[in-house]
Amino acid sequence: MTYSVKELFLTLQGEGAHAGRAAVFCRFSGCNLWTGREEDRSSAVCQFCDTDFVGTDGAGGGKFESPELLADAINQEWGNGDPHHKYVVFTGGEPLLQLDTPLIIALKAKGFKIGIETNGTIRAPQGIDWVCVSPKSGAELVQVQGDEIKVVIPQAGHLGQLPQLLIRFEKMSFKHHFLQAMDGPDLEANRALAIKICQSRPLWRLSTQTHKLLGIR
Repeated sequence: MTYSVKELFLTLQGEGAHAGRAAVFCRFSGCNLWTGREEDRSSAVCQFCDTDFVGTDGAGGGKFESPELLADAINQEWGNGDPHHKYVVFTGGEPLLQLDTPLIIALKAKGFKIGIETNGTIRAPQGIDWVCVSPKSGAELVQVQGDEIKVVIPQAGHLGQLPQLLIRFEKMSFKHHFLQAMDGPDLEANRALAIKICQSRPLWRLSTQTHKLLGIR
């Protein structure tokens, strides 16, 4: 399989339970809920994505002709960091369109723990160490268990239905539950809503995009 990678870089995880943790981010090209083209945004299932996942022209990006070649590139990005704490996060777009068992095996051979950030519409293969699901309104959720569920609020379609959705998510098999305010012009109001819900439903915790506050990718 040839893997199409938009960008590949060493950073700190910015969101959720692993916020602040050193990680190589591998952003795959492509998504099943939006083409990534602005002219298609209004008709897409997911309309609020703020990430460029089109093509392979980002820093460290490219076409990788084998799982071993991509694993080598990820290992090079980790550099001289502690070999006992190697961590890679696959994101996108939708990473499960490309992340497969051969790549997981190649990374395990190099000592990596593997995380994903997925929209949950594709079932994750075995061998992933941390599964973070971020459901999108209007998309069928098939990955209903994992380590972390992170709900961005409010999304189109949430109006009047958010309490029922949260109850549904609470019944699923996730270890950690996060609410994250939708970025954009209404961020302050959205954050106030997320805080209010976390206060009234203490199973949920607030996730903030700390990488944006720190000015890192």
